[in-house]
Amino acid sequence: MPRPRQNRDVEPGGPLGAFIRRSGYLRKWLILGISIGVIAGLGAVTFYLALDYTGQFLLGYVGGYQIPKPVGDGGQPGSPGFVRPWAIPLVTFGGALVSAWIVARFAPEAEGHGTDSAIEAVHTDPRTIRGRTIVVKTIASALTIGSGGSGGREGPAAQISAGFGSLMTRWLNLSDDDGRIAVSLGIGSGIGAIFGAPLGGAVLAASIVYREDFDYKVLVPGFITSATAFSVFGSILGFEPLFGYVASDFRFHQPAILIWFVVLGIVAAAFGYLYARIFYGTVSVTAKLPGNKVIKPAVGGLLVGLLALAIPQVLASGYGWAQKASDTSTLLSIPLWIVLLLPLAKIIATSLSIGTGGSGGIFGPGVVIGAFVGAAIWRLGHDIGLPGLPASPGLFVVVGMMACFGSVAHAPLAVMIMVAEMTGSFSVIPCALVAVGIAYLLISRTPVSIYKAQRLNRDSAGAQRVADSAHEVPRPRDDFTG
Repeated sequence: MPRPRQNRDVEPGGPLGAFIRRSGYLRKWLILGISIGVIAGLGAVTFYLALDYTGQFLLGYVGGYQIPKPVGDGGQPGSPGFVRPWAIPLVTFGGALVSAWIVARFAPEAEGHGTDSAIEAVHTDPRTIRGRTIVVKTIASALTIGSGGSGGREGPAAQISAGFGSLMTRWLNLSDDDGRIAVSLGIGSGIGAIFGAPLGGAVLAASIVYREDFDYKVLVPGFITSATAFSVFGSILGFEPLFGYVASDFRFHQPAILIWFVVLGIVAAAFGYLYARIFYGTVSVTAKLPGNKVIKPAVGGLLVGLLALAIPQVLASGYGWAQKASDTSTLLSIPLWIVLLLPLAKIIATSLSIGTGGSGGIFGPGVVIGAFVGAAIWRLGHDIGLPGLPASPGLFVVVGMMACFGSVAHAPLAVMIMVAEMTGSFSVIPCALVAVGIAYLLISRTPVSIYKAQRLNRDSAGAQRVADSAHEVPRPRDDFTG
């Protein structure tokens, strides 16, 4: 006779989940941190390759235009001009159209830049990121940016790893506190991996979810996760800094030069403020316009393509053009009016690409906008003949990256470290401290942030969770079809 089935209590999350939950701090975050880091690194590699191949086909083969690439991506100089100018708006329109259709059809939450939804998951319920969102975000963002839309590759990379942190929280039945750490680690390690900035990624994980606070509980696990993600990504695609070594030969020895960085900090704050206001203004206006969520991003893509015919630097991520802006001869060869308009043009292009509902990151464009701000100030000072100007614009480009986006993202330390890693330029820190400090102090006097889902601090976030605890939110299914 068959033996009767015994009734056994099965713990939620299975034996592995029970083992993780019973583990001490060190063992728990070694296991979870390394796991998230491996997925973050592989996810960053997957999206990088998807974006590279999509861009080569859509812009390169169909559009007949090769965008310049930074040193870490191969350093190709790009096309000297458009072979088929009429094809560029059609490519940006078509890529945005297909991308928007995929998002609307399969995962509407993948619309936009994605980092805000991951931050919101940290604050509300770390289990809410669906598995299919990861896949849809990867495909849709590759189409948007690969066709020339102005967006960054860090948003999709962050959502892939943040989504995995959310899946782990569900599968292993982690506590809400551990789930929030896991999703935060995903955000920071995904961005750090694809930018080749592990220390910056770890600090970003601990700071990006708040405007005026820092989550120390995330920092140490962040070291493990970011180092793992960086190692995986670099082992496959190389460890060269994204922009090479831009201002590594700079040595601080003339304190008078800091006057320039007071000016740069003020101007960077102004453009960071404009970036957030124009971007979310576009989001608001788009919501009121007639048309559905497929047509609006497609029209935005068409407008970006038309703008690129006059200012090609706005196409795609813009990292290659930021690299070119750091070179004296290249920067001087660009007409002055274009150099001065580049920061505003990139803001408009990003707003049209992502603010209308397209899929892509806003971190990367923010860094490029800052690079163009620094280049514009250096170029204007050079042409006027102002004294005390460095011989190369590289220093201004690097510090502009740090000040512009570090201030409006309310993550000045994290962005400063990340850009220093991306450019191999830790020697610029004395100048950066002045510019970033001034830019952040100015932005902090306003209610503006590029990430709407950020909470003010840990106290306000905790109070809101307590207030919302009475309202139960249905939790997603544990598969990729839910």
